[in-house]
Amino acid sequence: MDTAAPSSGLSLVSVLSLLACSFQVIAAALLTHRYGGRSSVTNRWILLWLFYDVIVHLTLEGPFVYMSLVGTVQTSKGFLAELWKEYGKADSRWLFSDSNIVSIEILTVVLDSVLAVLLIHAVLRQKYYRHFLQVSLCVCELYGGWMTFCPQWLTGSPHLDTTHWLHLWVYLVFFNGVWVLVPVLLLVQSWFSLKTLHNDVITKNK
Repeated sequence: MDTAAPSSGLSLVSVLSLLACSFQVIAAALLTHRYGGRSSVTNRWILLWLFYDVIVHLTLEGPFVYMSLVGTVQTSKGFLAELWKEYGKADSRWLFSDSNIVSIEILTVVLDSVLAVLLIHAVLRQKYYRHFLQVSLCVCELYGGWMTFCPQWLTGSPHLDTTHWLHLWVYLVFFNGVWVLVPVLLLVQSWFSLKTLHNDVITKNK
């Protein structure tokens, strides 16, 4: 049932989807405050992203993988199925267990979640392998985004709905763009951190 004005294009499910994303951000912020309170400002922002990243992978993408392996989102029931059906209005591949999408999501849920959890530990404990994990995770996230959309672009984007502002700018551009912008920023941060460490070693050995 559509509870908003017709001109807005917002349905009850779309509102609930956006609220669910907001709750995930709040949960990530609470975890960052709980575990990263003594970290630097930069690291607290990074931890906020990492906690959010893990939450999304496990609570949204994990159930998507399960629904896609036992059936399809389109034939599934429940709150999370409705959220994915809402996103499927922007990209219909998520509705019928597209093999490319499911393959990427399996890798994302398993590998990216593990890398993010290990990176959280590395940031909090100041481990020497922190930037190795950070670079690895960012490359995986960017690769997943590229392989999600590049095949569509090469074939004329037959499954993407770019005619509706909500589907285009919120679901496709914003939510997917975040997983491009943040990994790029983290790669830049790793670059400068490793550069500083390298210069310190060179200076010390002179």
